[in-house]
Amino acid sequence: MSTSNPQVETVSTGADKAKLAVAVLLAVGGVVAYYLIKQADWIRWIALIVLLMAALATFFTAEPGKQLVAFGRDSWREVQKVVWPSRKEALQMTGYVFAFVVVMALFLWLTDKTLEWVLYDLILGWKR
Repeated sequence: MSTSNPQVETVSTGADKAKLAVAVLLAVGGVVAYYLIKQADWIRWIALIVLLMAALATFFTAEPGKQLVAFGRDSWREVQKVVWPSRKEALQMTGYVFAFVVVMALFLWLTDKTLEWVLYDLILGWKR
């Protein structure tokens, strides 16, 4: 049994909840500003982008945002540890899968036709 770092669950503080509420309000404010501003399109887009960036910045200063960044870093580290198959191995495995699908399709077709023959021709006596 290996010893690994236990996951520490942090309790969300009032400050984190306030930061999340501010982030949501900034994001909603950006969308509302985009639709309410009757100026040139570029002004509307700048207002939307600035408020959404402020919302993201606020979110990433709160504990859930920090946890999301840590999760992303851990995920990237795990992806780097993966041993990917070579091109030859990938093509071989793809060929095996296609061959299996063809064999399975033939088996199911043969089973279907056999059951159809047994049921309709032998048991019910329907001639087509």
